[in-house]
Amino acid sequence: MKELDFPKIAKKLKEIRISKNMTQEYVASVADVNVSHISNIENNRVKVSLSTLVQMCNALDVTLDFILSDEYNDVSGPIEQEILHELQSCPYETKVQILKIVKALK
Repeated sequence: MKELDFPKIAKKLKEIRISKNMTQEYVASVADVNVSHISNIENNRVKVSLSTLVQMCNALDVTLDFILSDEYNDVSGPIEQEILHELQSCPYETKVQILKIVKALK
């Protein structure tokens, strides 16, 4: 079994945090870890645990699938996963309208 590409995961987490103008302090508080631990993860000095990764994803408002998308073979890519993530919070009527729009755009 191949090991996860922790440097790539760390880079992606840091890029997302910066792109969303979030501080390490904010992510650390949501993930219930020290700021130094977030720094160590982002700079690939330690491997992120699954529980911390999930909490970091919650803080960054991204899916675990999006962060780990390069780690497994999946027919859908990161953009499809993000679309699904956004759709989850939509009311049923909105989902029906979005489906109609997508079908019309094909």
